[in-house]
Amino acid sequence: MTSTKPARVLVTYSTAAGSTAGIAERIAQVLAAAGCTVQCLPASAVPDVEGVDALVVGSAVHDMAWLAPSADVLRRAALSGPPAVWCFSVGGVRPHGRLTRALAALEVRRVGQQFPVDLRVRDHRLFGGVVELADVPLWGRLFFRMIGGKAGDRRDWAAVEAWATGIADSLTESGHLPSTGTR
Repeated sequence: MTSTKPARVLVTYSTAAGSTAGIAERIAQVLAAAGCTVQCLPASAVPDVEGVDALVVGSAVHDMAWLAPSADVLRRAALSGPPAVWCFSVGGVRPHGRLTRALAALEVRRVGQQFPVDLRVRDHRLFGGVVELADVPLWGRLFFRMIGGKAGDRRDWAAVEAWATGIADSLTESGHLPSTGTR
């Protein structure tokens, strides 16, 4: 009987107001429950990306771009990183209607174009975050409402957990986690 060593996964993130941190922590919880050895850290605290089997990197999105610490982690991963990389972005709009899905797809494309060319990303997903409009000017609040945006917690926890479960399934298929037959 061969023993399977648990996958070592680093989940890292850059957050502006805490939404992305919460999503990263939930992803880490799902991966740990699936049998991975998981470390969850802010991107600014990641010393290196070597020695892990998988890397999950997320960032808040501002002006269709990631925050600098997460972009830096991806640059370092392109040079010496793990064999498996997944990315997630957290934006203000939860993709649920036709217009918001189109805007989300545009945002994912634009952010993905900024990823290092030589980095193979297995998946890049956009999740809604927590939206506070108190400091947004009136024209910004009106535009946000016109595109279907709503203030409040727009995180879809079921979607986050399903995505993280898919990562665990991929690690199982690659031999990093034992197959339990329960997923």
